[in-house]
Amino acid sequence: MTGATTISVLPTPMTRNQTATLVGRTMGYVAATVGAFALGAYFGRNASTGLGWLLLIAAIASLVAINKVAQRSPGLAAAILLGFGMFLGLSLAPTLSYYARTNPAILWQSGGATSLLVAAFGAAGYATRRDLSALARWLFWALVALIVFSVVLIFVQIPHGSVIYAVVGLVIFAGLIAYDFQRLRRTKDIRDAPLLAASIFLDLLNVFLLVLGLFSGDTN
Repeated sequence: MTGATTISVLPTPMTRNQTATLVGRTMGYVAATVGAFALGAYFGRNASTGLGWLLLIAAIASLVAINKVAQRSPGLAAAILLGFGMFLGLSLAPTLSYYARTNPAILWQSGGATSLLVAAFGAAGYATRRDLSALARWLFWALVALIVFSVVLIFVQIPHGSVIYAVVGLVIFAGLIAYDFQRLRRTKDIRDAPLLAASIFLDLLNVFLLVLGLFSGDTN
């Protein structure tokens, strides 16, 4: 009786053209999701704040759906990604509409600062040869701790707590941006483009909201 032989198959390295296609497709999805978010923010500008939580739940459900279908149907995952951006735009529309009415310049300033930060740390993460996986695990737990801190701020008055929250949040997401762009360089399957785009979009959105709160002094 012969023993079974196990053959290990390593992933085939992507060619330069395939890598460029993955990067282009992922960033195209990010841009499209930003556009869907902007449309949602526009159409929901007069919506009541009470709908925000329901729309946020819909966005979370969309994110789960993207994870479920990405490998089987990348096209469907990309379509759901647009819905994900739209739901988030609708959920945040009342807040963005408030700033648009009272201080529109701060939206452009926050957008510009977000673009610079994402470009800087994204380029650093894409270029570095150091494995950022261990850092990402620490950043995840730091993010959990930051969420707990934000809940504490609701009930406890901490001096400069909002500034601490925003600055620490920006540090965390700067690291996550670097990690996600490193994942973009290392990914070997183009079907992962919608998932990568969703992650990068969430980094971008959170940085924008943190910067917006920091500039306005309204972060809580």
